[in-house]
Amino acid sequence: MDLIAEHNKKYAFFHEITGVAMQVHRKYKPGLLESAYEAALRFLLEQKGYGVERQVCLPIYWEDVKLDQTYRMDLVVDDNIILELKAVSHIDTSHRRQLWNYMNLTHMPYGMLINFGAESLYAEWYHRDDRTGVIDKVKLI
Repeated sequence: MDLIAEHNKKYAFFHEITGVAMQVHRKYKPGLLESAYEAALRFLLEQKGYGVERQVCLPIYWEDVKLDQTYRMDLVVDDNIILELKAVSHIDTSHRRQLWNYMNLTHMPYGMLINFGAESLYAEWYHRDDRTGVIDKVKLI
């Protein structure tokens, strides 16, 4: 198998999730609250057989002490993909850092940053190497 075909097979779930996000974007267009896109995306992904959790709590620790602060991840798919959703005019570094921090805190290997707020759907895909903790961009559309 050539490298491109191998890469495409390895990350096929990114393509499928992006396709579902495109369906949601075409139906709802920009202008709704993030929660509307989140609910629709969850519904459609579950229809495709994915396990999806919404607004997953992420506790924060200092050393071994749990602090009285938690974050909420928008969607977690199949216990290994974090979907961070936005409904803003453009994505900036702070949005990326939010996803990267969630990936590092949870050690989940995959993350997607999806923006429904622009005229065209925007998505970035990330992979975290558990051995090194390095997060690499796989692709953006």
